[in-house]
Amino acid sequence: MTTSTHPETTITVHDDVPMITLTREFAAPVERVFRAHTDPDLYARWCGPHDISTTITGWDCRTGGSWSFDQFVGDDTLSFYGSFHEIRPDELIVQTFTFAGFPDGVTLERATFSDLDDGRTRLVATSLVDSFEARDAMVASGMEVGIREGYDALDDLLGAEAPS
Repeated sequence: MTTSTHPETTITVHDDVPMITLTREFAAPVERVFRAHTDPDLYARWCGPHDISTTITGWDCRTGGSWSFDQFVGDDTLSFYGSFHEIRPDELIVQTFTFAGFPDGVTLERATFSDLDDGRTRLVATSLVDSFEARDAMVASGMEVGIREGYDALDDLLGAEAPS
């Protein structure tokens, strides 16, 4: 197991299963952190590294729904899509994640949101891919930078949002 820790984010790459676990705490109530993951306008504002922009092309955030978005990096467009398997408000999101450039690779993602009872939320997200090679390619793609910069942008967004 390989673990990388940033002051706010821990990224664990598991040795025994092709999975990555992310753990991050946010200085915001669970309902606001959850909403930032399920509201397409908010999600587009923080998802990914700072040098990209995101356009939501489809978003039906409910159990059995689907999602899609494009990210723009310079002149390149990267497209992603998936299905919402289960949505439990302020508690759980289970979804699939596919990069259109590699349509045979489907990741199963599970995000849990825990209320820390002090206006803070702990997010634990797992990404299970179909092979160690695919997991290693995900890690090598610069995923860590995108996660850290995205979560930093989410921190800023949560700080700017009016309390709910």
